[in-house]
Amino acid sequence: MSTLTETLQDERRKDAVIRDGAQMIDEEVARRSGLSGMALRTGYKTVKKLKPGMIEAALRSLLPEFAPAVDPHFLKARESGNVDAYFRSNAGPIADALLGVTDARAERAQNRVMKKVYTSLRGQAKGHVMESLPRLAELIERHVPAN
Repeated sequence: MSTLTETLQDERRKDAVIRDGAQMIDEEVARRSGLSGMALRTGYKTVKKLKPGMIEAALRSLLPEFAPAVDPHFLKARESGNVDAYFRSNAGPIADALLGVTDARAERAQNRVMKKVYTSLRGQAKGHVMESLPRLAELIERHVPAN
């Protein structure tokens, strides 16, 4: 069974994952509501204004670390026969695996503004990531061959 890590070895597929991933992130951020959603949208807008193309660049940089973090979950999800249901029922551990990658990156970050924005949003990040997992599951399933 193919993995996201294997899929990303093909540059065309990697570019498609990045393009679709950036679009998914834009849509997920836009649909957040309430005070936490407003804070997330403001922080996201700040990041995009500071450095246009930052989301795509971040995905390109983080995917090599995200893929091995999500692959074991994705393989188990495919084996279960229902990727969406698996990601929903295992949202906590999957979110923790993905946030472990971004937390490690934030620790090493040199850009104080980016680090401050990340730190201010981190408390609510797990909930937001968990809410986004069904769309992430669909994105991975669309791009990773089933063979």
